[in-house]
Amino acid sequence: MSTQPNIRRFFETIRLEQRGLESILDLPHDDIAKAVSLILSIKGKIVVTGMGKSGIIGQKIAATFASTGTPAVFVHPSEASHGDLGSIGEEDLLIMLSNSGETLELFDVMRYAQIKSLPIIGLTRRKGSALAENSTIALVVPPLDEACPHLLAPTTSTTQMLAVGDALAVTVMEIRGFTPDDFALLHPGGKLGRLLSKAKDIMHTGEELPLVTLDVSIKDAISAMMGRRYGCIGVVDGDRHLVGLVSDGDLRRNLNDDVFDQKIQNLMNPNPFTITPEKNCLELIEVMTNKRITAVFVLDDDGRPTGIIDMHDLVSLRL
Repeated sequence: MSTQPNIRRFFETIRLEQRGLESILDLPHDDIAKAVSLILSIKGKIVVTGMGKSGIIGQKIAATFASTGTPAVFVHPSEASHGDLGSIGEEDLLIMLSNSGETLELFDVMRYAQIKSLPIIGLTRRKGSALAENSTIALVVPPLDEACPHLLAPTTSTTQMLAVGDALAVTVMEIRGFTPDDFALLHPGGKLGRLLSKAKDIMHTGEELPLVTLDVSIKDAISAMMGRRYGCIGVVDGDRHLVGLVSDGDLRRNLNDDVFDQKIQNLMNPNPFTITPEKNCLELIEVMTNKRITAVFVLDDDGRPTGIIDMHDLVSLRL
């Protein structure tokens, strides 16, 4: 007898949930457009609420909206009935989640919204339910079978709700022109936020800059390069404009008995790759990887070096 477990259900679950996701594509485009317009029109925040597994999905939806530039919070419906209704403002919008559309714990929140004339986007799988009938916009996802073998545990339904919430948040984000800079501002403590930093935020400055002037010899340039981790040295003119760069690879390729007495300008690359202080670090990683360079100078508007970044600095942002 085989001791291997039967994993057929694993792949069947994926297929069923995939089918549930594909069914969302049949939602009426007009309803989606109205829901997006409603979200864009509010002056307050989004309040997401739901019970049980729908509530857990609601927390994720609220978090996605908040992290992409649309103020949003999750309010537990039971807590709402015991005072947390006070956290719902006069200019807010509610997104209410319920598989059946008849979740009793949502009724107090629904009634409060009606008294305050607050718009409701209802997300349910049951057309004609209390939630669908009392929503400003009802998004009714197709009620396909749950992936649970007993058709009981919320699986397909919660995947559908999560996808609809993500899609709404991303659509609103794009329409509002939410940028990577905006994302970084809202995620300063996370890895993504660090990767979206600007070059000016991580560059080495001042005496750390490996610079020499045009008139120095290669021997003196090597001495200036020694003890520095960058593996290169920048060459500046009398006005401190960057006019070239010499890497340790350049030195190795041109190493001979006469090289040490030559002027640095005979060996330097007169058109090195440089960046501005506003360069996005995530983009810079890709560019430096493709160009196979390990260090880059940061120039101001006049072409003067104000900083230097090497690949070690960028790799540390991923940690």
